[in-house]
Amino acid sequence: MSDGLENVVAAHTVLSEVDGQAGRLIVCGRSLDELAGHTGFEEMAALMLAGFVPELPGPKELPTALGAARVSLYEAVVSGARLPAELGPVEAVRALTALIPDGEDAGTLLKLLAAPAVFTPAVLRVAKGLSPIAPDPSLTQAADTLRMLGGNAPTQEQARALDTYLVTVADHGLNASTFAARVVASTRAGLASAVLAGISALKGPLHGGAPGPVIEMLDAIGAPENARPWLEEALDRGDRLMGFGHRIYRVRDPRADALKAAIRKLGADTGRLALAEAVEQAALAILRERKPGRTLETNVEFYTALLLEALGFPPEAFTCVFALGRTTGWLAHAHEQIAGGKLIRPQSVYVGPRPQQAA
Repeated sequence: MSDGLENVVAAHTVLSEVDGQAGRLIVCGRSLDELAGHTGFEEMAALMLAGFVPELPGPKELPTALGAARVSLYEAVVSGARLPAELGPVEAVRALTALIPDGEDAGTLLKLLAAPAVFTPAVLRVAKGLSPIAPDPSLTQAADTLRMLGGNAPTQEQARALDTYLVTVADHGLNASTFAARVVASTRAGLASAVLAGISALKGPLHGGAPGPVIEMLDAIGAPENARPWLEEALDRGDRLMGFGHRIYRVRDPRADALKAAIRKLGADTGRLALAEAVEQAALAILRERKPGRTLETNVEFYTALLLEALGFPPEAFTCVFALGRTTGWLAHAHEQIAGGKLIRPQSVYVGPRPQQAA
């Protein structure tokens, strides 16, 4: 038996392969290098879902269909409704997503793909005392998300940077949230229930809830010259350095490099990037010194934090934006599981006390 099901094969998939030894991610036969920075959210969704949902619009028609789904969701759920402002962003987006009726058709799938793009900006604006902004169906999902968040049309560079992030995190093997989505899908509960399971798993700090603390760490360090002493003190206290180490990768997480390149193209605050690079170099050096038997490299969380911060998302909403990208993978995996028709039902080994036998 393996704790946490590590090294246990629970599914055969055509969707993605994570090669932790080589530091390589393949999605639907294409490497991350081919996809990140060259593929938009809609094209990625079409690539992953086309084989499972024949009635789904193709890459050219999908932006229009997604735009219509955003408008429909806004009018049905956001417009004139009292948004759950008392909840945090992830809980609020999850609550609003739960209003989408379950189903396995293309219409339900489009609404679920559009949901984080509509709900995340809306709940963030309401929390700040601002009114939500209605979608513009003529824009791409990435561009419209940024417009609904900030109130102004984003630059092409900003929209491209968000697209790069959403594509980079669209799928990553059988991670915790994807496995949760597949388990629920295997019961035929419906796509909305599968996505809600994914959001709930992603919320955990050991999965998608980790990028926010990277910003807290950078803020606390403040300047490049403070990096090494601050990091050493953190390790002396037994703290985990956020943004470093990964359960699968034994080399550098390839997604970190894709996001770092996106930040450079974005032309974000160079001082902030210089601080992050100084922290990264110091952290990697210290980790090699203190943990020579372990491979602890930069992971996707580190540069995710910088990119989303530069695009105007607050740290408490980073997991919501992660969900915006990963919903594509959840839905593809849910359909793959449904097509296989097998209920996921692993066995457990009882290790508790045995009943006393009468003499």
